[in-house]
Amino acid sequence: MAHAQSSSKPNRLEDAEIERRLQALPEWSHSGDQLQRTYVFADFLASMRFVNAISARAEEVQHHPDMLVRWNRVTLSLSTHDAGGISEKDFAFASDADRIS
Repeated sequence: MAHAQSSSKPNRLEDAEIERRLQALPEWSHSGDQLQRTYVFADFLASMRFVNAISARAEEVQHHPDMLVRWNRVTLSLSTHDAGGISEKDFAFASDADRIS
């Protein structure tokens, strides 16, 4: 069943709130208007399985990270363009990505 998209604009989080929330996601960092994390895998195929799983989740929630793939490393960058920075959506997706990894 498809979820109706809310017409309200997501709220951009303040830096202090971002830093507070990052305590629960220690592998993630705050860089400019993005959350970032690099995952390390055994090999390229394991990296690509992760990318495929992340892509499927991104489509489900309609929130798409930037991804950089370097053989056994995948860097995710999250930002909510509608909010002009980092929002709750980014933290929710970061948690999802950690579970998928």
